[in-house]
Amino acid sequence: MAEKQAHLNGAYYGPSVPPAPANYRSHRRSSGCGCGCCLLKLLLKIIITLVIIIGLAVLIFWLIVRPNEVKFHVTDVSLNEFNLDGNNTLHYDLAVNITVRNPNRRIGVHYDRIEARAYYEDQRFDTQTLPSFYQGHKNTSFLNPVFKGKHLVFLGADETADFNEERASTIYSIDVKLYLRIRFKVGSVRTGRFRPKVSCDLKVPLSAANATFSTTKCDWDF
Repeated sequence: MAEKQAHLNGAYYGPSVPPAPANYRSHRRSSGCGCGCCLLKLLLKIIITLVIIIGLAVLIFWLIVRPNEVKFHVTDVSLNEFNLDGNNTLHYDLAVNITVRNPNRRIGVHYDRIEARAYYEDQRFDTQTLPSFYQGHKNTSFLNPVFKGKHLVFLGADETADFNEERASTIYSIDVKLYLRIRFKVGSVRTGRFRPKVSCDLKVPLSAANATFSTTKCDWDF
């Protein structure tokens, strides 16, 4: 009879039992952007789309209308008097002929206000308000401001020396500037008002000297 094994006090001496697998919860980091980032991307797409639409609209408008700059030229002047007396009072008699050419086929111009100003050595000595008018397509209009009178001017030593030199040469550096209030018309649509300035830098001969005046192009200044 086999010998009965002795009690082992509850101990187990069989093969080793593997440990229970640890229960780790995987924490995934959320990929992609948050709500704020998505909104930013959406806003950026909307802005890019609007820029493209506006750019296409401007391109189509330009291709259809083909806008060109209205051109101002001083074609003739008449200076009968330009004299500075001992009291720094400038006596003047100046007439200016200005042509305004609108070369556009589809754009008209409303000249709601035209203010012509005459300057010598950056000092304004006269202002004339000219009649308002509408200028149609491919049209040439004429402005004829006349400056006549006297005005106190304050010339320093350098400006006075320049005046004396010009009096000896009988050719004066006079600036005529047009301060405009205009609207453009395309078809039946009128734009809002713009307030540009047109500057004409002139070399004006005294009429008594029988010198020739050269046609002078004026410059826009928006």
